[in-house]
Amino acid sequence: MATTDRRTEDLLRELAPQVLGVLARRFGDFATAEDAVQEALLAAATQWPEEGMPANPRGWLIQVAYRRMIELVRAEAARRNREDLVARREPDDRRAAPAADEQLFGERDDTLILLFLCCHPALSPASAIALTLRAVGGLSTAEIAHAFLVPEATMAQRISRAKQRIRSSGLSFRMPDEADRGDRLAAVRHVLYLIFTEGHTSSAGPDLRRVDLSVEAIRLTRTLHEQLPDDSETTGLLALMLLTEARSPARTGPSGELISLAEQDRSRWDTSAVAEGVALVTHALPRGPVGPYQLQAAIAALHDEAPSAEQTDWPQILALYEVLERQSGSPVVALNRAVATAMVHGPHAGLAALAELADEPRLAGHHRVHAARAHLYEMAGDRDRAVADYRAAAARTNSLPEQRYLAMRAARLAGAQSSSNDE
Repeated sequence: MATTDRRTEDLLRELAPQVLGVLARRFGDFATAEDAVQEALLAAATQWPEEGMPANPRGWLIQVAYRRMIELVRAEAARRNREDLVARREPDDRRAAPAADEQLFGERDDTLILLFLCCHPALSPASAIALTLRAVGGLSTAEIAHAFLVPEATMAQRISRAKQRIRSSGLSFRMPDEADRGDRLAAVRHVLYLIFTEGHTSSAGPDLRRVDLSVEAIRLTRTLHEQLPDDSETTGLLALMLLTEARSPARTGPSGELISLAEQDRSRWDTSAVAEGVALVTHALPRGPVGPYQLQAAIAALHDEAPSAEQTDWPQILALYEVLERQSGSPVVALNRAVATAMVHGPHAGLAALAELADEPRLAGHHRVHAARAHLYEMAGDRDRAVADYRAAAARTNSLPEQRYLAMRAARLAGAQSSSNDE
């Protein structure tokens, strides 16, 4: 969609799941419908800038996608000798594409069903992320591949396998049963969280952030929240994303270098995003079971509302991390809790808490363990150990901005240590 302006691109991404829902519901074939919709989006991206946007963009997309869907279904039927089956499924008056102003299924929005389908537990997280971004986010395969720094052919294979998995599973295009809905919704939230996390701090490559991913994750989570306004964990997830993304303008310097939270210019934070995030989490916490996304959002709100790093309410943050750790059992949360412990009770208490995680296999070799320990050693005045851990952390991350930041911290401390020795 590189040829479209931002307004048109946003509209296409908003309409993509609606059009896909129409086709998938009518034909009962998600995989083929998704291919047809992608071709319609491509046609819109190339034709609308030259010919102008149609009066009914949704109807235009449905018409083009419907026509392509019929072509694909008929080609598949010919290959498998299933003309009779197709004929029984599609009456004669439906073999041509509908008029652009015909409202198939009214204005029904099937985005929530699509999210449940794309985030099915049968799919790996990587496949669910790719399929969600393409089917619900409206991103092209090339855009998704670029965001995750993999060849387009690799991403195309990943998406194709995901669609084949859905097709072979026999899943119908409908909401999951009530008994499964809670687990499936949790899977949807998890996929959206993973998309946001990768966008906010890239796991590899030259850039700290992948803005397109974090923006798309927020958009999709906002859509989910609109569909399920009373789900407190979905509200908490949206709040967490907004409160975290609000700091992004201050996270990097002029050359793209990483700036730590304590050193950021807080006047550059997005105050409207902070206000919306705080309002969301304040609304969610008293109204339902408090889950991990609400707790993380509450922690983020305490950081964002502090006028300065020194005025951060670390005792309250530590209390929230303790609740979160008991609830989630996540070693990453335990790592964050150790840092919060240091901020409340001193670096030696934090280092003792970190030592308790030494045998945690899920953290083995993780650069964040070394980075946290280096920070605490620096707080304690043990420069030699801090330098060693900063260097170890830099060697273990694939993110170039993080590597440069950690190496710079090590060099700065080593230089200060050398100056002290010279004196």
